[in-house]
Amino acid sequence: MDHDDEIDARGLLCPLPVLKARKRLMSLPAGAVLLVRASDAASILDMPHFCAQTGHEYLGLTETPQGLEHRIRRA
Repeated sequence: MDHDDEIDARGLLCPLPVLKARKRLMSLPAGAVLLVRASDAASILDMPHFCAQTGHEYLGLTETPQGLEHRIRRA
């Protein structure tokens, strides 16, 4: 899936991946897709919860050899 912007939050622990995603999403236009690369297993629960609370669309998770990739569409 394509994305408009990305952040690398690998090596950061909860809640930093979510906080970085929140900050970056604020600078993106509505409908833009953000790719968040993370390594913290807690992000598997945190990212969908963050999206549910803020109205952004959680597009899913892909596990890669380099870590977790979350995709979020800005509301």
